[in-house]
Amino acid sequence: MTNSLFDNQVPSMWADKGFLSLKLLNSWVQDLSERIKFLNAWIDKGTPSVYWISGFFFPQAFVTGALQNYARKHVIAIDTIGFEFKVMDSMSFTEVKEKPEDGVYIYGMYLEGSKWDPKKHILNWPSPKELYSDVP
Repeated sequence: MTNSLFDNQVPSMWADKGFLSLKLLNSWVQDLSERIKFLNAWIDKGTPSVYWISGFFFPQAFVTGALQNYARKHVIAIDTIGFEFKVMDSMSFTEVKEKPEDGVYIYGMYLEGSKWDPKKHILNWPSPKELYSDVP
């Protein structure tokens, strides 16, 4: 454990119990702190208006849960519905104060090898030397 801390690596005993990540220790601890803060706010203040999708350990389950909630609300068989995604590039996630009538708002998604063009509302080529970009 001491060697891991010295080398700025997540100790294996922490990595075995924590979330999957390739980050160095300092970034991993910061990410862990943000996750705890997000979950505590959810517990203390109720369901948020916007969910931090990359803060979940298994985001696929969250998205499936949102689909199940929609199916139950509208009394529709879950296997007959699908996902629809809309990029809300006209505002920041911090500006969202109300939950949507159906579905969920999320933030924390990233694109690899492309970027979102907010003027044309399409995927576009990335900027030079930019591997990842935020989805608005």
